[in-house]
Amino acid sequence: MNKNLFRYLTFIGLIGLMFACSKDETKVGMLISPVVPTIQTVPGLTLKRTSGKDTLEFVGTPVNPGFTASANYFLEAGAAGTSFSDPVVLVSGSQDKSMKITVSDLNGLLLKKFPADQVSSIDFRIRSVLVVDAGTGAPGTTASPLVYSSNSTTVNVTVYGLPKLDLVNSGVTQSISSPLGDGKYSGFVKLSAAKPFTLKDPDANITYGMNGAKLAANGTAITSPDNGWYKMVVDTKALTYTLDPYMIGLVGDATPNGWNSPDQKMDFNAATGTWTITITLIDGTFKFRKNDGWAWNLGYNSDSSSLVYNGSNVPITAGNYTISLTITSDASQTGTFKAVKN
Repeated sequence: MNKNLFRYLTFIGLIGLMFACSKDETKVGMLISPVVPTIQTVPGLTLKRTSGKDTLEFVGTPVNPGFTASANYFLEAGAAGTSFSDPVVLVSGSQDKSMKITVSDLNGLLLKKFPADQVSSIDFRIRSVLVVDAGTGAPGTTASPLVYSSNSTTVNVTVYGLPKLDLVNSGVTQSISSPLGDGKYSGFVKLSAAKPFTLKDPDANITYGMNGAKLAANGTAITSPDNGWYKMVVDTKALTYTLDPYMIGLVGDATPNGWNSPDQKMDFNAATGTWTITITLIDGTFKFRKNDGWAWNLGYNSDSSSLVYNGSNVPITAGNYTISLTITSDASQTGTFKAVKN
């Protein structure tokens, strides 16, 4: 082939390749003022125990930053006029068009912040946490995501108080509650094998203990199999009870025991519904898990700073921290956490 003709064909080929690359390139542009999520509708919020199993739906619209991106959404509530300085997360998920929660679950969460059987003025908002995928060239990383919140919607809310059973002689003041007032009680309790306890219904003035494997009025004191946190479930009508270990801990190369058990156990704060620990960590990573095993564990969501089942290791620098964990769903294993350096 003629050398000049070869050079000419090569030149034409390169020009074609350049145009092809120009056409195939995907450019991502972010809006100067991204469209924030909104709350479209809020259900009636005069909560009643008799409607505890009913489902409430909050409807919203998603964030629009000007390009396709994954986001997690958090429906939050806070005392009116406080600018969500101390919010409670009600629902979290990957979309905000329909955020659902039962009356009893919503009531239990709001009771951590607001008084029972009174009308409270509460602000609601949808907060979106957006992380841009690597390679797009836009801002936002897993460690420092983009956050956009809706305007707040203020609603008068009435939450109802819960019947409870007090643990007597367990070593600490604690109780379990009945969300539906139907004789079925549950809650997290801290127990010692050396401190057998009974359950007292302060409204009916009845004390429950055990009779073999069953519950019984005026029965003998209940003994815990070991020391630590348990989830206790009681049915005063069927006269049954269960005690299941529920010990949340930190594990990882940043913790004193590394990736080996026992994990660094957290304590449950019934008033806030959070698990907390104050601990000295080294440079490294950690995760949350239950009962020193991997069947239940939380790590970073790949799309945001929220926590999901079997997520990525959470990085942290050396220091003494107070870490608080909120489990937003025990069944689907999701949550959020804060790590405050002391």
